[in-house]
Amino acid sequence: MKTTRIALILMSVLFTNKLLAQDVIEEIVVTSSFIEQNLSQIHNPIHVIGSDELASMASQSLGESLDDLLGVGSADYGSAVGQPIIRGLGGTRVKVMRNGRVNRDVSGLGADHPVEIDFNNVQQVEVVRGPSSLFYANGASGGIINVVDNTIARKDFTESDLTVGYEVQSVNNGNIGELSYENNFGGLNFSLGYRDTDFENFEIPHGAIIHEEHEEEEEEGHHEEEEHHEENPKFLPNSDSGTESYKFGVSKTGDWGYLGVSATGLETLYGIPFHGEEHEEEEGHEEHEDERIFASTDSDSFNLEGSYNIRNNWLLDSVNYYGAVTDYSLIEQHAEEAHHEEEEEEEEDHHDHEAGPTEFKNDASEFGAVINFASDEYSQKMMFNAIQEDISIIGHEAFMKPSDNREFSVGYYLSRDTGLFDWHFGLRHDRISRKGAVAHHEEEEEEEGHHEHEEEHEEEVDKFKKEFNTDSMALTLNRNLNDYLDLSFDLASFERAPSAIELYMNGPHLATGRYEEGDTELKIERSRNIDMTLAYQQNAFFGSMTIFQNNIDNFIYLSDTNKTEKKMPLAEYKQKDAQLRGVELQFGAAFPFYDGDLELSIARDSVSGEFSDGTYIPRMMPARNIFSVNYKRNTLEFDMSLKDVQKQDEFSSKETMTKGYQMLDMKLTQKLVTDSGRVVQASIFGKNMLDEVARNHTSFVKNEVPLPGKNVGINFRVTF
Repeated sequence: MKTTRIALILMSVLFTNKLLAQDVIEEIVVTSSFIEQNLSQIHNPIHVIGSDELASMASQSLGESLDDLLGVGSADYGSAVGQPIIRGLGGTRVKVMRNGRVNRDVSGLGADHPVEIDFNNVQQVEVVRGPSSLFYANGASGGIINVVDNTIARKDFTESDLTVGYEVQSVNNGNIGELSYENNFGGLNFSLGYRDTDFENFEIPHGAIIHEEHEEEEEEGHHEEEEHHEENPKFLPNSDSGTESYKFGVSKTGDWGYLGVSATGLETLYGIPFHGEEHEEEEGHEEHEDERIFASTDSDSFNLEGSYNIRNNWLLDSVNYYGAVTDYSLIEQHAEEAHHEEEEEEEEDHHDHEAGPTEFKNDASEFGAVINFASDEYSQKMMFNAIQEDISIIGHEAFMKPSDNREFSVGYYLSRDTGLFDWHFGLRHDRISRKGAVAHHEEEEEEEGHHEHEEEHEEEVDKFKKEFNTDSMALTLNRNLNDYLDLSFDLASFERAPSAIELYMNGPHLATGRYEEGDTELKIERSRNIDMTLAYQQNAFFGSMTIFQNNIDNFIYLSDTNKTEKKMPLAEYKQKDAQLRGVELQFGAAFPFYDGDLELSIARDSVSGEFSDGTYIPRMMPARNIFSVNYKRNTLEFDMSLKDVQKQDEFSSKETMTKGYQMLDMKLTQKLVTDSGRVVQASIFGKNMLDEVARNHTSFVKNEVPLPGKNVGINFRVTF
C-alpha cells in the first residue's frame, strides 16, 4: 500500500508541474590509463555521470553519490564515509581512481575511513561494472570508479572560465562553497580549484538508533523510556564533517602531444558516529555521554602526466606516461567535549582521551606508461605500471605493523570491429610483494581479588615477505542483432592477491567492533566472471537486461567466530569458494509531452552471494526497485525517483535481517546562458522526502548509524 501511495504522489506531482528542458547531446569520452574512447563505442556495463549532473546533486560521500546507479551501492559509516560497492563486492575489489590512476588513501584499512575524492571541477565520473574493469586496475573483480577532472589540460583552453558555486542543505545545516578557474597564458594552460564544506550533525527520524543492550532489556520486560529517548535524539551525535581542498595544474600542448604537472591537497575533519565499544566504561574512566570521537585527514598529491606523438612511425602512434607521489595521513582520536560554547569552538580545548590518537599513513608513488600502436584496422595498447606503498599505523589502535607494498604490472589491450562482432580483449600480469609483520603478545591476568587487568609483556614479532604473481584476462563481444537489439557478452578471469590487512591484521578494530586476525597463508583469490547484456531501443521505448555470475575460488572474507579476544568478539580472515549472481533490468519510454520530453523508467537490481557450503556472504546489497521520472523543456529539468529497497533476509549467522524502506528524491534544475556568455545553473533538491528510517545492510553500524532524514537544499553555479 505504501509503495502504491508513493507512486500516485509521483504521478500527481509530475502532471501538475509543467517543466522545461532541452536535450543536449554531448560527446562523452571514457578516459583511463589504458583505454580512451567514445562512450558510444562501449557496450559493456558503464555509467557516465556528466559535470552538469554532478553539479546539481546534493554534496555527499562518493558511495552515496553513486547509490542510485544499477548494481552500485555504498557501505556507509555516517555522512562522511561511503565506500562504494559494485555487484556485491567492495573494499579492494573496487578501485576508486582519479584520472585513470588508483586513489591512494587508507579507506581499505577501516570501515570508518573515507574514500578521499575531491568533486570540485570534476568533468565526469565513470563507473565500470564487472569484467571490463581489468583494463584499468589489478584485482578489481567488482569494478572501478574513475573520477575525471581537467586539472592537467590535454587540450588548450580557448577562453577564460571562472566558476563559482554554493550549496546549502537542511538535514545537517550544511554549506558548500567552491571556485574553479581555467585560462591560457602565454601558451600555458592554468587550472585552479578550491572547495570548502561544513556539515553539522545530521537529523535522523525519531527512534532510528538501535542498541543491542536496549533490545535485550525490552525482551526482559524492562522499559526505560527516559534512557530510550536519550539514545534516540533528533540529531546523530558525531555525524558532522568538514573538508577543504585545492587543485592546481599547468600544462603545455602542441602537435607533439602535451605535458603537465599538478598539485592537489585535501583536508577533512569528521566525527565518527559509532566506534566500537566507546560507550562502555573503561577502568578508571567513567562513561561520558558527550565524548567525541573524530578523525582528521591530510592528503597531498603531486602528479606529472604527458603524451608524445610518434605518428610518422610505421609501428608506434603515441606514448602516454605519468607519475604520482601521494602523502596521506588519517588521525583518529577521542576528546571530552567541553560544555561551554567558547570551548566547543576550538578542538585544542578538548581534553585528550586516555587512549590517545592513532595515525594511519600511506606514502605512495606510482609511475607508468601506455604505448599506443599505429593501425587503421584495430586499437592496440600496452601498459606498464609500478607502484610503491608504505603503510603504517601508529598509536593506541595500531592493529597492524607497518607494511611495505610493491606492485609491477604489464598489460595488453586489443580491440577490433570485424563487422560480425565488435570485440575487445585484455590481458595483464601483476607481480605483487607485501612485506609485513605480526606481533604476538604474552598476557597474564592479575591474581583473583584484584581488578581484572591484562599486562602486556615482551612482544614477539614474526616478519613476512609474501610474493604473488597474478594473471587476468577479459574478453568482450558486441553484436548488433538488428536495428533495435544489441547483444554484449563479457567473459573474464581475475586473480587478486590478498591485501596487507587480510594478511597481517592482528588487533582490536573498533570500527567493526571486533578483534580481527589476518592469515599470512592466504592464497590468491581467483574469479571467473561472466555477464550478458541485451539492450533494446525502438522509437519511444528502450530497455536493457544484464545477467551476471561470478564464481570466486578462495574468496577472502572476515568471519565472525564464537571466541573473544581482549573482551571483544574475535573475527578471522578466511577463505572459501563463493558464487555471486545477479540481474540488472531497466525499461522505459521517452516521448513528447507538453512541449517537452518526458521519460519514464522502471529499474531493478539484485545480487545474491553464497559460499560453497550454502551459507550467505556477509553484508550483501538487498534487491532494489527504482522508479524514475525525467521531464525537460527548454532550459528547465525535473527529476524524481523512488528507490524501493527490499528487506534483506539473506544474511550470515552473525548478522540480522534489515527492513526495507522507500527513498523518495526530487530535483529541479534551471540552466540559463546570458547574452554575455555567462552560464547560470541553479537546482532545488530534496532527499528522503518521506523521512524514512533507513538502514543500510552493507554497513557495519546499520543499527547505530541510520541514514539521514529528510534533506532539502539548493545549489547554484555561475560561470563567467
